[in-house]
Amino acid sequence: MVKHIEPGKTIGIIGGGQLGRMMAIAAKQMGYRIAVLDPTPDSPTGQLADVEIVAAYHDIEAAQRLLEVSDVITYEFESIDVGVCEYLVENGYVPQGSELIRISQDRAFEKKAITDSGCNVVAYDLIHNIEDLKRASEHIGFPCVLKTRRGGYDGKGQFIIREKSDLMNAVDLIDHGPCILERFLPFEKELSVIVNRSVNGEMVSFPVSENIHVDHILLQSIVPARIVPLIAEKAKQMAEQLAESMELVGTLGVEMFLTDDGEIYINEVAPRPHNSGHYTLDACVTNQFEQHIRAITGMTLANPDQHSAVVMMNVLGEHLDAVKMSIPNVPNAKLHLYGKQDAKPKRKMGHVNFIGENTKGIIQQIKDIGIWRQ
Repeated sequence: MVKHIEPGKTIGIIGGGQLGRMMAIAAKQMGYRIAVLDPTPDSPTGQLADVEIVAAYHDIEAAQRLLEVSDVITYEFESIDVGVCEYLVENGYVPQGSELIRISQDRAFEKKAITDSGCNVVAYDLIHNIEDLKRASEHIGFPCVLKTRRGGYDGKGQFIIREKSDLMNAVDLIDHGPCILERFLPFEKELSVIVNRSVNGEMVSFPVSENIHVDHILLQSIVPARIVPLIAEKAKQMAEQLAESMELVGTLGVEMFLTDDGEIYINEVAPRPHNSGHYTLDACVTNQFEQHIRAITGMTLANPDQHSAVVMMNVLGEHLDAVKMSIPNVPNAKLHLYGKQDAKPKRKMGHVNFIGENTKGIIQQIKDIGIWRQ
C-alpha cells in the first residue's frame, strides 16, 4: 500500500553511518523527525536523531521499538539482517521491501537480477570447492577474479587469479563460504549512475559519474564523466532499466565498467544512496539524499540536473589532518565530515566536493593541493 508520509512524521533509519547521517540532514530540512537503529552509541546518524536505538541489527525487540516510533522505515546500507527486514515489512511500512536486500547481499543473486533485466555482466560461475574453481577457470580463462558471494566490500573478500598456478592460493577464500568466479575485464573507465524511483513509480537518474579507485576504495568521482554523450545516455538507460526490472523504491547505485570498444557491463548495485553520488550534495539542483527521502515518503521527485562541474574526493583517515588544515581555506571546496571519532587508515571520514567551471581545472587544482596521492 502506497502512503504519503507528511513532514512532521518520523522516518526510521536502519544503520547509523554516514549515509544515514546525510539522509537525516535532508529529511530534517524537510521537517521530518528521525529515529535510528545502530549498534554503536553516538553514531554519525545518532548524533542527529530524535530517537536513538542502540542495538544489534538482528535484535527483534529493537526492531519493534523502531516500528513503534516510525511512520516509515528505510535503510542506509544493505548488510542488515534479512529476517529483521522481513519482520519490519510485515508489521510496518517499509516501501523498499526486503527483496532488494536479499538480492544485494549475495553476488550470485545480484548477477541473476542484472541478467534478468537484460543488462550485461561479465562471464561468471558459482564456486563451492576447488574442483568447481578448476573447472570454471578453464572456460572463463585467465586472469579471473574469485569473490566471496557475501560480505565483501572495498576490495575485501576477493582474489585475482592471474594464471593456473594461482588456483591453490585461492583456497582460503573458498573455505569462508560460497564464491563466484568472474572473468577479469580490461576496462577503460569505471562509471556509476544513481537512480531514484518513488513509491508512485516515478523515476529519475543523476548524471553519470566517472570513478577512480585506489586499493579498491573510491578516491575520486568526476562529473560530468569524461565520456561521449552517447555512452552517458546508454549508461543511464541501463541503470533505469535495471531499477525498473527490480521494482526499485528509493535509491539504487549502479556501478559499471566501460570497455574501450564502448560496451558497458554492470559490476555491482547498492539499494541505497551511494558514495559516488556524494557530488550531488553541492553540484545538483537536488541531491541523492533529498531524492531518496522524497521517493520513500510519496513526494514528487525533484529536478536532478547538474549546475556545476564537480570532482568529489573521499577523505580517508590518512587524509583527515591535512584536509582539516588546508580545505577550509579553499573557497570552492565543500567539506563534509561524518562525525566519526577514530581516524583509521582507509576509513571513510568524509568527502570534499570541489566545484568549478570544468573538471580539467578542478583536477589540476586537487593535484596542486597535494593531499591525495594516486
